[in-house]
Amino acid sequence: MGRTKIRKKRAVVAMSGGVDSSVAAALLARDGYEVVGVTMRLFSAPNENIARLNKSCCSLEDVEDARAVCRKIGAKHYFLNFEQEFQKHVVDYFVGEYERGRTPHPCLACNDRLKFEFLIRRAELMDADIVATGHYARIRKLNGEYTLLAGIDPLKDQSYVLYTLSQSQLAKLALPIGDYSKDQIREVARELGLSIADKPDSQDICFIPDGDYNRFIEPRLKRRSPGNIVDADGTVLGKHDGIHAFTIGQRKRIPVVHSTPRPLYVTDINPESGQVTVGPAGNLMKTRLYASGINWISGSAPIEPIAVEARIRYNGRNTAAKVRALANGAEIEFDEPVRAITPGQAVVFYQNDVVIGGGLIESSLPESASAAVQKSPPETAITV
Repeated sequence: MGRTKIRKKRAVVAMSGGVDSSVAAALLARDGYEVVGVTMRLFSAPNENIARLNKSCCSLEDVEDARAVCRKIGAKHYFLNFEQEFQKHVVDYFVGEYERGRTPHPCLACNDRLKFEFLIRRAELMDADIVATGHYARIRKLNGEYTLLAGIDPLKDQSYVLYTLSQSQLAKLALPIGDYSKDQIREVARELGLSIADKPDSQDICFIPDGDYNRFIEPRLKRRSPGNIVDADGTVLGKHDGIHAFTIGQRKRIPVVHSTPRPLYVTDINPESGQVTVGPAGNLMKTRLYASGINWISGSAPIEPIAVEARIRYNGRNTAAKVRALANGAEIEFDEPVRAITPGQAVVFYQNDVVIGGGLIESSLPESASAAVQKSPPETAITV
């Protein structure tokens, strides 16, 4: 009587052709998983020269790198077309946010909708046990609840762009490289004999390889919102052709007529009137914000305000804050002023290295009386 063959656990791995996702796949194969590598076709490069110059991802060379790694580790590889989904949920969203005077983070949308919604759905059709990515973050299960933690390498931590994950998604997800530093990942790649061990990291937004956002956005705009550029007192300093060209905290390319003794920064964008407000760096410092679309990793919002460390941009630092959950979002008050609260970016809440949740910044809020008192000395010092 023959033995019943036990099926290996199957892992679908999102593979960009880079070292991180390649090592993620190799580690799972080493651990006994049947690995299926999936490279998502997100957009078509205009020509092969651009594809070769693109130091982001998704070029023809990247696809072949992913295939080569799969051959090396004995895994299947599929190249799946996600162009339609990417156009709708990432590119259209990206342009639309700039039209509204906001500053989007396209990796959030790409992770949320493509990798952790559509890809998980495709993986279920492949009878996969887990989906894995090459993100620098960690997942732990304690008392039946999944927690998301920052990666151990603070310079590479990507937990900020994963705050949208739900308990059901975390149950199906593996992040094999979160316990390694980037140097260790490259060393593992060398030990495993992977050809991409020294491949440079991705740079810039994948669908804008030259980094020129305006040139990408301009021809795709459905509407423009031109208007005045004013100072904090409402004095008109110049005019502009559209709010899509501005972001909070911007210093360069502000078309003002009158020169000022101090550098000017964009401090506010009004999408209704098209008015862009500029001012000195001190005007960017705020202590309160409102965020919408809050996702709590645990699945339930805290009843009382909680103390966290909050981050308002991908490469930003964590700042002590209080978060008060609301029915339609959350209010966040920082213990000290933070610079350039930018609508469209994410605010993510941490307690030590555990991600509690996060949401999208809608606006800064008027300061509380205590914050205004704390802020007045440095403001006085700045204006002397």
